[in-house]
Amino acid sequence: MSISDNVQAQTITEAALAASFPAKFLWGSATAAYQIEGATHEDGRGLSIWDQFSATPGKINQGDNGDIAANHYHLVSEDVAIMTQLGLGAYRFSIAWSRILPTGRGAVNAAGLDFYDRLVDTLLARGIQPFATLYHWDLPLALHDEGGWLKRDTAYAFADYAEIVAQRLGDRVAGWITHNEPWCAAYLGYGIGVHAPGIKDRQAAIVAGHHILLAHGLAVPRLRAQVPNAKVGITLNFTPAYPADNRPETLRDTARADAFNNLWFLEPLYRGSYPEHLFEDMELAPPPIQDGDFDIIMAPTDFLGVNNYTRSLIIGGSTPMLPDNSTVVAPVPGACYTEMPWEIYPQALRDLLLRLHNEYHVPALYVTENGAAFADDWDGMSDTVNDPRRIAFLQDHVSAIAEALQQGAPIAGYFVWSLLDNFEWAEGYSKRFGIVYVDYSTQRRVIKASGHWYSSFITAYHQEHSA
Repeated sequence: MSISDNVQAQTITEAALAASFPAKFLWGSATAAYQIEGATHEDGRGLSIWDQFSATPGKINQGDNGDIAANHYHLVSEDVAIMTQLGLGAYRFSIAWSRILPTGRGAVNAAGLDFYDRLVDTLLARGIQPFATLYHWDLPLALHDEGGWLKRDTAYAFADYAEIVAQRLGDRVAGWITHNEPWCAAYLGYGIGVHAPGIKDRQAAIVAGHHILLAHGLAVPRLRAQVPNAKVGITLNFTPAYPADNRPETLRDTARADAFNNLWFLEPLYRGSYPEHLFEDMELAPPPIQDGDFDIIMAPTDFLGVNNYTRSLIIGGSTPMLPDNSTVVAPVPGACYTEMPWEIYPQALRDLLLRLHNEYHVPALYVTENGAAFADDWDGMSDTVNDPRRIAFLQDHVSAIAEALQQGAPIAGYFVWSLLDNFEWAEGYSKRFGIVYVDYSTQRRVIKASGHWYSSFITAYHQEHSA
């Protein structure tokens, strides 16, 4: 087959896949403030827990930090131009709480709001819908010093912050996400300490998680009061658990892993309670639940954001095991892995979306993060970076979403993680998730082959729906 034949076959495949999505489906990409913005000590921004954590020796791979990151704060116009070149219809970004309120509450930093105001206007001028995430793990350090998410007051401070941002941006931002991945903020940050603020206390993780949920519930009506027509939701991370065999202990531990990884935050939001036996199985006490908390947490939302990268395949032990200690089969025979290393298993995304639709009757679903880290290399001269494995990853996961749509799941959009290579938390700059390569020494951006594929697919989508 000739090169032209290959291109034609690829175009036909893209067209067929694009045609399986409904009109007005949103195709976008996502980032997070601390991972890309840099400018951590500029224009009145206060310190966050990630500034302190990154400055602590031994916490981040190679001692990296987000002080400069991808310098998005200064290169925002260039980055939005790249989004336009890619044909993105939406951009999911997070707002740094400490840029708006340097100490988490009190006096507003006008320069911080100005930055996001300019970002939103620049996006809208290019026809790109802004989706704002209010919390992507970067708690103001001053609030942490007062107890952080271990204190109930932090939830009320978050609601105040949400209202302030909505007052400024609400006339132009139609999509609002209160929290990104509260499981990670609670368990990785407070339970095992591999993320900021670095606390190693599993009981503290349970307390922090409850207060983050409470913060979400308190913020929802405050957002609606400011932006009555807004779409408001929350984003959860999911790692679907599959049994490796049918032994009773494997089925038991798979259910426990599912409760721990997937239901801990989902059940309170949609069913008003924590999973039965979750805390008992973890040998921990329930969080400090007050009367009316679940009524607050269950504030009606318009959508659920779904972050998915992989699955877990569980082999049960012969004795009772805590859900986070269940044995994950690795490596899975014949499986492919990303650099994280996470198994590539697109079926998990399809199964997850259908489960959320069938069991929880979520009104709308957005895949708010989905992507892969690979060891991308740029030769310093070319105008692209070849990343065929990421292209295959995106094709397979977009196809999985199409299958879920065909079976009735109300999926409204897809956001690739990530737009740019960036600071990957505890991994520093050692993992590249972007569809745009960032040369950190020069801050040059180079659209990867996967970015060109995504752009081509979005073009095919619009062509299919333009008739």
